[in-house]
Amino acid sequence: MKILKYLLVVAVCFTFHGCKVNYSFTGITDMPESFQVNFFRNTADIIEPGLDLLFTNSLQDYIVNQTSASLVNNGGEVIYEGEIVEYRISPMTATADNTAAQNRLTISVNVRFINSKDPEKDFETRFSFYYDYPAESQLSGSIQATAFDEIIERLTQDILNASLADW
Repeated sequence: MKILKYLLVVAVCFTFHGCKVNYSFTGITDMPESFQVNFFRNTADIIEPGLDLLFTNSLQDYIVNQTSASLVNNGGEVIYEGEIVEYRISPMTATADNTAAQNRLTISVNVRFINSKDPEKDFETRFSFYYDYPAESQLSGSIQATAFDEIIERLTQDILNASLADW
């Protein structure tokens, strides 16, 4: 009886030994060895100076911090490129006096993802996120910094999940 249990345990171990299970707390299951992030030009109707560089660097930093892939300048196993296509401020809610009580900053990026090892995973998608702030406030200083931080954090998460997570 003990031998039978032992053989069963050994058989189970051998069975699962050949199976490769990719699991990560980030949900990333398809890990490249290297990645490249090309400069995201700002082609939106409204150009916010420095947003292009801030977004490009933030995407690079986020991927470096969330994966074990190495950042390279060229020849990356996966490549991220695209443009900032929308920077828009619009009124969201109105007061009794028909004035805006809240404004919304929306930033959208068009992303082309290229996977040199598996071209079937290539895509081109538009990602967008927003930040609401009081209408009586100007979008500058700490309000702008907070808006950019929240929007860019969400955009980079969405881009990484769309490109490397197997949901």
